[in-house]
Amino acid sequence: MAGLLALSRTIDRANEFIGKWVSWLILLAILVSAANAIIRKVFDISSNAWLELQWYLFGAAFMLAAAYTLKQNEHIRIDIVYGMFSRRVQHWIDLLGHVLFLMPFVTLMVFYFVPYVRLSFHSGEMSNNSGGLIVWPAKAILLAGFFLLALQGISEIIKKIAIMRGDMDDPNPFVSAHEQAELEAKALADEVRS
Repeated sequence: MAGLLALSRTIDRANEFIGKWVSWLILLAILVSAANAIIRKVFDISSNAWLELQWYLFGAAFMLAAAYTLKQNEHIRIDIVYGMFSRRVQHWIDLLGHVLFLMPFVTLMVFYFVPYVRLSFHSGEMSNNSGGLIVWPAKAILLAGFFLLALQGISEIIKKIAIMRGDMDDPNPFVSAHEQAELEAKALADEVRS
């Protein structure tokens, strides 16, 4: 299990680095959007390439940070139902969800995206919009995002098994929305008092 946990830590570090780095792409997309709007309004010049670049940047941030979001346990779930169970049952729900739903989905996406990206790259596929960008980088970002998500899924499965076996502490203990609101209110009250 020690070797698998080492693999999990390596995957976690890589996805954390990538997830934090691509957050800057949101700022870049905002700057491109603002510059494009100003140029369009002031100089009456527009370009589909700039609009598509915004989409590429936002899509890259979203796809490449998905694995980091999973690592941080921030994906949406139904906490009302999930929170009713013991932590052990929650771990089983997470483990089965990763094994039965996440991994088959991301495996299929990676499997189907490889030829999709290869064909787009070899054909030099361009946007259908006049003056648009080449398309294969956007498709490659989709492939990379699903590949990183698959790796993080493997890491999460390893960690869930280790937690359930008692080989490691739970890095993301569950806190219900109600408990989280109470903790935030207490922290805010303490801040106001000091």
